[in-house]
Amino acid sequence: MTPAKRNQGWMPSIFNDFFDNDWMLKTNATAPAINVSEDDKEYKVEVAAPGMTKDDFNITLDEDNNLVIEMEKKNENEEKDDKKKYLRREFSYSKFSQTILLPDNVEKEKISAKVDNGILAISIPKMDEEKIAKAPKSIEIM
Repeated sequence: MTPAKRNQGWMPSIFNDFFDNDWMLKTNATAPAINVSEDDKEYKVEVAAPGMTKDDFNITLDEDNNLVIEMEKKNENEEKDDKKKYLRREFSYSKFSQTILLPDNVEKEKISAKVDNGILAISIPKMDEEKIAKAPKSIEIM
């Protein structure tokens, strides 16, 4: 809280204290909830993304074949009013990045994603047992 200034009376001190950041919690300062599930045919990753569209996401495989989910959303509502003086004004900005280590038994070329009703759903198909058995394994010699 900001210290009260005795020369300005009680009103400015109340506004300084009220609009100070120390006691106000930021609701968008945490990462979205993620669910990861598995069945016989696929892994499924679900990310809570209320208000987000597919354009707000970027999903890639990095150089180590990890699944990288990135989300960025900016809301900048500009209102012009010369009669108004802002005491506090916040722009909504959310940024999130999550890297998920993929197991060896996934078909990376067939990973798909969609956003529906505030949920980003990523489907990661598993290889069938035949492909896993035939997949060549190389061992690095040190």
